[in-house]
Amino acid sequence: MSGKTANIRNLVLIGHSGCGKTSLAEALLFTAGATSRLGKVDDGSSVLDYEPEEIKRKITISSAFHHYQWKKHTVYLADTPGDDNFLADTRAALHVGDGAVVVIDAVDGVKVGTEKVWQAADHYKLPRLIFVNKLDRERADFAAVMKNVKDILEVQAVPLQLPIGKEAGFKGVVDLISLKAYTAAAGGKLEAGPIPADLQDEVAELRGDLMNFAAESDDALIEKFLEEGELTPEEIYRGLKIGVLKGAFVPVLCGAASNHLGPVGASLLLDAINAYLPAPEERGQVKGTKPGSGEEVALEPDPDSPLAAQVFKTVADPYAGRLSIFRVYSGTMTADATVYNVNKEAPERYGQLFLLEGKGQKAVASVGPGAFAAVAKLKETVTGDTLATEAKPILLPALLPSHTMVTFAIEPKKQGEEDKVFSSFSKLIEEDPSLAITRNADTKEILVSGVGAVHIEATAEKMKRKFGVELNLKPPKVPYRETIKATVKVQGKYKRQSGGRGQYGDTWLELEPLPKGSGFEFVDKIVGGAIPRNFIPSVEKGIVEAKNEGVLAGFPCVDFRVTLYDGSFHDVDSSDMAFKIAGSMGYKKGCEQAKPTLLEPVMKLVVTVPEDNMGDIIGDLNGRRGRVLGVEAEGKLQIITAHVPMIEVLLYAPDLISKTGGRGTYSMEFDHYEEVPPQQAEKIIAEAKAAKEKE
Repeated sequence: MSGKTANIRNLVLIGHSGCGKTSLAEALLFTAGATSRLGKVDDGSSVLDYEPEEIKRKITISSAFHHYQWKKHTVYLADTPGDDNFLADTRAALHVGDGAVVVIDAVDGVKVGTEKVWQAADHYKLPRLIFVNKLDRERADFAAVMKNVKDILEVQAVPLQLPIGKEAGFKGVVDLISLKAYTAAAGGKLEAGPIPADLQDEVAELRGDLMNFAAESDDALIEKFLEEGELTPEEIYRGLKIGVLKGAFVPVLCGAASNHLGPVGASLLLDAINAYLPAPEERGQVKGTKPGSGEEVALEPDPDSPLAAQVFKTVADPYAGRLSIFRVYSGTMTADATVYNVNKEAPERYGQLFLLEGKGQKAVASVGPGAFAAVAKLKETVTGDTLATEAKPILLPALLPSHTMVTFAIEPKKQGEEDKVFSSFSKLIEEDPSLAITRNADTKEILVSGVGAVHIEATAEKMKRKFGVELNLKPPKVPYRETIKATVKVQGKYKRQSGGRGQYGDTWLELEPLPKGSGFEFVDKIVGGAIPRNFIPSVEKGIVEAKNEGVLAGFPCVDFRVTLYDGSFHDVDSSDMAFKIAGSMGYKKGCEQAKPTLLEPVMKLVVTVPEDNMGDIIGDLNGRRGRVLGVEAEGKLQIITAHVPMIEVLLYAPDLISKTGGRGTYSMEFDHYEEVPPQQAEKIIAEAKAAKEKE
C-alpha cells in the first residue's frame, strides 16, 4: 500500500460505560506525545471529558476528538459515550469512522453496553481491535473476558498478547508476534525481556493459533505455513491485517490505561492501530448518490479527488457560535474557502479550519481524507449534511435516526422565559438530534423527549450553563377527553331582568354521541324564525367554548353532535351574548344527562426484547391494562406490538431497562382514545376536582 492516504488512520473508541475508554484515549495521546501530561477522568483533569456535566458524572456524554502522530502515521481519534443515554453520539462517530477499538473492562467483561456498541460497529462493517483494560484491578480476569467475547459477541477473537501477572501483580504483557515480554517500568515505559517460564507453554499454543489465523487469510501464506510450519513477523502482520479488514476475526490486546506506573499497553496498541486498522484507501471508494436523480456516485478517497465531507456532529457554543464537526472522505478542505452544502443546495463560506484537541482547537491550513475536523458559523449546515463541490455534488448516506424513549414536561423556573426555552432547545437539538421538543396543545405543556432520564437531566444542566435557563422537569399530564353515551333533548335558557335593558336567550338542543374520532358537529335546524339567523353563530360559539371543559373532570368533550332545533327570542332583550350563554348552559345541562364518560389516550407500543424476556414483558404489559396485538421474531430478538393506556407507560423506560437488564428498547406513538374503566375514572375525576379546588 503506497497510496496518498497510506499513513492516515481514523478510529472510534467504543465500549460500555466505565470501561476506561477515555483513560485509554488519554494514555494513547500522552504516549504518542500529543499531550504533555496524562489526563485523568477521576480527578477531572481529562483533556477529553471536559464538560461540567461529564466531570460531575465521570462519564463521557458527548464524543470528543483529538489526533496524534505515531511512527510516521497521523491518527484521528474519537472518544465516544458508552452510556445508553448518549449512544446517538457514538453511532454518529461510527457512521464516519474507518475502524474501531472496542474497550472491555477486565473485571466486568462484556456488558450490555458492549453488545450495543458492537452491534452498531457491525452495522457499519467496521474492522476493529479489542483492548482488555484494567488488568491491574481486583478480580480482573483475561481468560474470562476472552470466553465472554466468543460466547456473547460470537466473534473469532485472536489474542496478540498475554498478560504477565494478575490483579495487583499485573506488570506487563507478552507480545505473541515478536515473542518478547514487555514489563512496565516507572514513567510508563515498557522494557523488553524474556518470556516468563510459567507462560512459555501457553505462549507456544497461542502463537500457533495466531499463525493459523494469519495464514488462513491469504493463499500464499497458507502454502508457506503448510510447507514450513512457521511465518515471519511481517507475514503474520500481513495475514492478520487481511483478516481484520475482511472481518474474519478481531485481534485482542490488553493492558491497564490508568496503572500507577503509567499506562501499560498503550504503545503496543498504538503500533497495532497502525498495523491492522485500515487507511481510508483500504476502505475503498466513497459511495453516495447524485442529488435529484438518486444515481450512485463513487469518489476515490484521494486528496486530489473532488471534495466529499459529512457533518456528523454540531456543537452549540453561546460565544463561538455553531461548530460543525465533519469527516473528509475525498478531496481536500482548505481554510478560508467556500463549500457547497448538497442537502441545502447552498454555498457555505467559512474562515478558519480546526483540528479538535478535546476542549482546545488547532487551526490548520487544510485537511484530507480520513480527517475529523471542524469549522465555525456555517449558516445552513446541520448534522448529517454533505459538503462537496458544486461542480461534482454527492449526497453521502444519512446518519441513522435515533428513537426517543422518555418524555418529560418542562417549565422554566422563571416566569416569562418560555420563548427562551424554545430558542435554547433548538440550539441544543442542533447539537444533539436525539432530543425533541413539542408543545401539547391540550395540556399546554412543553414536552421534551430524549433517550433516557439521565439524557434529559444532563441536557437541562447544559441549558442552564450555556444559556442561563433553569428548568423544572416533571412527568407529562395525560390529555384525557370526555364524551357522552346517550341522546338527550334539553332547554338552555338565559334570562336576566335588571334595571334598564335585560338579557334573553332561549335554545332547545339535542345532544347525541358520534363514532370515535368524529370530533364535534353543530347542526342548525331552526325553522320559521324561532331564533333570528344572526344569533345562531353565537349559540354555536357558546357550545364550542364550553365543550373545552367537560362536566366530569374539566377535560375537552369530543365525538358528539349538537342540533339546535327550537328556541325563542325577545325583540329588545335578546343579544349575541345572551344566546352564547344560553347555548353553553344547554350544553352543560345536556352533558350531565347524556351519560358522560371519560376517555384516555391509548398508545401503540413496539417493544424489542431478547427472547428470554418475552414472557415477562408480555405479562407486565397485561398488568398495565395492555392488549398485545402480535409478536414477531427478528434474529434473537422478539418485537412485541401492543396497545397500552398512556398513563400506564408514562415512566416505562426504567421498568423495561430493569426487566431486560438494559437490553430492551421501545418506541410508542398515540393510537386512539378509549373509555376509562369505572374504577380508574373515579380516581381521575376526584384528582381533577381536588386540583380545581386548589386553584
